[in-house]
Amino acid sequence: MELMTLSTPPISPILNTLPEVATKKILIVDNERPIRILLTQALDKLTRVGVQLFAAENGVEALKLIDVHKPDLVFLDLMMPGLHGFDVCRLIKSHPDTAKSYIIILTARSQSVDKQMGRVSGADEYMVKPFDPTNLAEKAAGILGIAKPIG
Repeated sequence: MELMTLSTPPISPILNTLPEVATKKILIVDNERPIRILLTQALDKLTRVGVQLFAAENGVEALKLIDVHKPDLVFLDLMMPGLHGFDVCRLIKSHPDTAKSYIIILTARSQSVDKQMGRVSGADEYMVKPFDPTNLAEKAAGILGIAKPIG
């Protein structure tokens, strides 16, 4: 369903002084399509409260989306072709426009050295697959500071 925009002037001048509501954005980065789909389905209920979801299948595509959308939260896989997740994380955190993006590394790599590399690269959290989709949505809502969606 496409929303139409009316070109009528506002009813009251006070409407022009209200701040614009910021839309929260989540980027999912994983080279495995089934994981991207699962994450999208798990986070879909957040779209009911205005969260926008984006997905990338590799680090290069992720950086392009990050440059355009400036996500508030990034779920980032590590083992991807081309640009590794640690490199993507470092690049996100080193840029002033995206340094405040909250990054959760979501990977199958569970070694302590990998977790340490995650901290060094600037990740805010490190989660190991498999994950509980319900907990993931609740965690995302908490990080974004939005009420837990119903359903």
